[in-house]
Amino acid sequence: MSLFAIADLHLSTDGRKSMEVFGGEWLGYMERLKKNWTETVSDTDTVLVAGDISWGLRLADAIGDLAWLAALPGKKLLLRGNHDLWWSSMAKMRGLFPSIAFIQNDAYEGDNFVVMGSRGWLCPGDSGFSESEDRKIYEREVMRLSFSAEAAARLLSECGSEKILIGAMHYPPTNEKKQPSDFTRIFAEAGCKKVVYGHLHGEDNFYNGPLGNCDGVEYILCSLDKLRCRPMLIAE
Repeated sequence: MSLFAIADLHLSTDGRKSMEVFGGEWLGYMERLKKNWTETVSDTDTVLVAGDISWGLRLADAIGDLAWLAALPGKKLLLRGNHDLWWSSMAKMRGLFPSIAFIQNDAYEGDNFVVMGSRGWLCPGDSGFSESEDRKIYEREVMRLSFSAEAAARLLSECGSEKILIGAMHYPPTNEKKQPSDFTRIFAEAGCKKVVYGHLHGEDNFYNGPLGNCDGVEYILCSLDKLRCRPMLIAE
């Protein structure tokens, strides 16, 4: 009943768009992911997938990728990434596959953990952050993370037992200077022990997000190429 995490699967079972053009850890990535996942994860475990799940542009385009993911061992808990254009309403997505659950404006309770999270966005102070284009999206994602934190607090209060609180985002929760943000504030105030995120690819970029302990929260980059196609144990 362990919790694992990985991000940036960039699935393309129809071969429409593959990450293999980037070489390195992306060569044969889907086959390697399937092999490593099957060796690492049991049917009683949960895998948190922190965004950029499928290249599909619409939900119908992503069904094959979601079916591929659903067939792997364990429960899959999905969070939206910036490339998940297929992501639709919860009413349309929930119930598609029994082994897949989603987080959006809410939280998820497992046997020994609770997960809260949001997609996130570029943070103020980032070299690519635009006040005119990014501020509104950033503030909306802060609000969504706040909703998720409130839902997590309710679950923790209702369960009446000691469960670890895990946070998740697709984007790094800070700018590349690793300055505090509303995201890091919310994670710390909620009492998260660990926060996982993805989005950063390539050795030169792996260190552009927070790593290690900050304000009592451990931050972990779990993009697929960083983890070499193997889900990472987060809680057990």
